[in-house]
Amino acid sequence: MNSLGFDDNSKAEPTLQASDIARLRQTIGGDLVLPDDPDYDQARRVWNGMVDKRPAAIVYCAGSDDVVTAISFARSRKFIVSVRGGGHNISGCSVCDAGVVIDVSRMKRIEVDPARGIARAQAGLTLGEFDAATQSYGLATTMGVNADTGIAGLTLGGGFGKLGRKYGLSCDNLIAAEIVTADGQFLKASATENADLFWAIRGGGGNFGIVTTFEYRLHPLGPLLLAGSVLHRYDHARDAMRFYQAFSSKAPDELSLDAALVTAPSGERFFSISACYIGPLDEGEHAVKPLREYGAPVEDSIAAVSYLQIQSAGDSTFPRGRRYYWKAQSQFLREITDQAIDTLLTAYATAPSGSLLVLQQVGGAIARVPTAETPYVNRDALYDCFPISIWDNPAEDEEHIRWARDSWDAMRPFSTGGVYANNLGEEGADRVKAAYGENYPRLAVLKSKYDPTNFFSQNQNIRPPKDAIPAGAE
Repeated sequence: MNSLGFDDNSKAEPTLQASDIARLRQTIGGDLVLPDDPDYDQARRVWNGMVDKRPAAIVYCAGSDDVVTAISFARSRKFIVSVRGGGHNISGCSVCDAGVVIDVSRMKRIEVDPARGIARAQAGLTLGEFDAATQSYGLATTMGVNADTGIAGLTLGGGFGKLGRKYGLSCDNLIAAEIVTADGQFLKASATENADLFWAIRGGGGNFGIVTTFEYRLHPLGPLLLAGSVLHRYDHARDAMRFYQAFSSKAPDELSLDAALVTAPSGERFFSISACYIGPLDEGEHAVKPLREYGAPVEDSIAAVSYLQIQSAGDSTFPRGRRYYWKAQSQFLREITDQAIDTLLTAYATAPSGSLLVLQQVGGAIARVPTAETPYVNRDALYDCFPISIWDNPAEDEEHIRWARDSWDAMRPFSTGGVYANNLGEEGADRVKAAYGENYPRLAVLKSKYDPTNFFSQNQNIRPPKDAIPAGAE
């Protein structure tokens, strides 16, 4: 029996004993949901409607002590474990079949210190909740593009966002964290305390433990920024994409420029360029002037809008419960060549209704962080290119999945070969290694130190070296 009162049945098959269930319910401050509970089907759902997994138990944690207890419970019964914050992962890694889901989504405390420009945020916050709290002080940090994305998974895998080119990735703005490791230890990680663990969690995903609290560096921002998009007719898309390549490649750090091939509800197709200027409105007007004057856009929505409105602008496109698919979403590009443009247009010509082909600009401050400083390695890329398929009817699965895969394959010749870990599906060890490149061996060594049995395996998994895995642990 371990220190928390759970029997260490290392040889037994995973089972839920009535006595253990009762003890767990008495021990945690949060809630326990089991398959026979009336709210089980709702509790096991995540953002991607394609994910349909049935865990043996879902532990809603009220705090770090509950996380320690849940880990001990799962280890004592040899359950696989998944960790859920916002549940926004495309592949559904945050839930697992026949295992224990450790859910931190109800841990939502945030403390903002405006004098020091720091926020301490618990792992259950969404970026919308985080942004609302920091913007009340006129502050922000890089935080994704969809308001109901969880800050935890976003930060642990890197963290793109509108502020990235000016201030770096979410993980670049992380200055400390509190984490529960696989053996139930509660640790603090920073540049001066458990520095190797701090390095690993700034891009290495959920491989090293469950982060319960993040501490971020904040920057003065807003409340109004110049942002919006210009829309070009599809028969002008080729030239507009060439303009986008030329204009975005010379943009200042303050200007974030994304683009997409999109389809309107009417079925008409367009090429959209969206802009967001991180600075004074008058400077923004000057910076985006060439964009607004180029060609003959059918729509120009660029205006002074609140940062919170910018951060939630994509929510209607990506609501919870729809079916989403992409294959390793990312194709990092250093440039958008004419051949790449032709390939994108050819691919989108067969896109099912509701599908997008996106070009997300990176570079700027992201590119100036040394590759070895964090696990996130693809800092030389200027764009992240990805096809997204979105639909509702399961009968259309094959059509949408095939299009996304074919589009991804078509763009491979133009890719750097790198991939964004947060956008990986279930694609195997080689693709995980592609996300970390030269930093992978160091991550594997740290995995063997902090999680030698690969207890945290339901993620973009970094496996400990074979010779580091204790006998009988696999």
